Formats: sequence, C-alpha cells, structure tokens
Amino acid sequence: MNAPISSFTPSVLAESAVARVSLAAPCARLSLRARGDLAPLNAALGLTLPTRIGQRAQSGETQALCLGPDEWMLQAPETLAAGMQAACDEVYGTLPHSLVDVSGREVTFVLDGRRAVDLLTLGMPRNPDSIAVGEGRRINFDGVTVLLWRDGETAFRMDVWHSFAPHLLHLLGTGVAELAAEAA
Repeated sequence: MNAPISSFTPSVLAESAVARVSLAAPCARLSLRARGDLAPLNAALGLTLPTRIGQRAQSGETQALCLGPDEWMLQAPETLAAGMQAACDEVYGTLPHSLVDVSGREVTFVLDGRRAVDLLTLGMPRNPDSIAVGEGRRINFDGVTVLLWRDGETAFRMDVWHSFAPHLLHLLGTGVAELAAEAA
C-alpha cells in the first residue's frame, strides 16, 4: 500500500473490536538540543525539561519527551510554536541550544484498544509494557525509527516520518485485522 501523505486526514484508519489506529491532528514538533543549566530554557518553555531518558513533562498543552542526555522532542498545538521559538531565542545568549521546528516531517498515529499492546508487538522487538504510562521512547518499529508515547494502559501515540507512514499504516492495519480474527 502506498498513498500520498496528503490523502491522510485526521480520522480512524483501521479499527476492530480489539484495536484502533487513528491519525491525530497536526501539532507543532520542536527538536531541542541543549547542555548545561537548563533553568533558562525551563523558564522560557514554562515547564521543567525531564532529565531521564523516556521521561515526559507537561505544562498546559505543551509536552516534552527526553530522548537523550541533551535531547528533547517538544509537542504543542501549532498556534504555540512561534511563541515557544521566540521565548527560547531570548535565552540563547545565556544558554546556547538548538531548537528546530520539525513539524512538517511527521504524522502521529494513535493506537488504542484492549489489544493495543499486542498490536505494537507486531513490529517492535521491545516489550511495549516496559514503557510506563506517561513515558515515551524512540524505538525501532519494523525497521523504522519512531517516537512512541504511552498515554494510558492501552493508549499510545506513534510519531512517524511521512515517508514511512504508508508502510507502517499498512502493517498496523494488517495487525488490527489479524487481532480481530483471533478474537472472533
């Protein structure tokens, strides 16, 4: 299956009684790299950047996921991106950092349902249950690097680069159908 990414609109993409894959609405995604005393960035962003890999922090509608010792992915509504960038620009003299808007490169699949964890095992060599609710990880899913956010016991978000989205959607759609057939 291959489809132009422009044909994807926020909606349910694959669904059964046991699992569902939906496309989330677009959001702002900012890749942040920084070292040293993070206090100026914390103040600029209005949240405390998490320092343990996989840990998430949230303030209002802004979320930060720690991907490495000096790397975070920030997500917020698109309307907040310019303000976040401007606030971080103001502290650059105090704390040099890299803040790059990567909003256009990814889509987010929402996976939920009572067999969502099983759906993830179809392409993930790691046990999805090793990711605690409220955390996230950069993982390999069927050979594709994605960000996986665990929002609940059976609720996940998967950030996927546009170029890999059709492949992963096909795999996830097949998985939803297979899990439904098992349940029948």
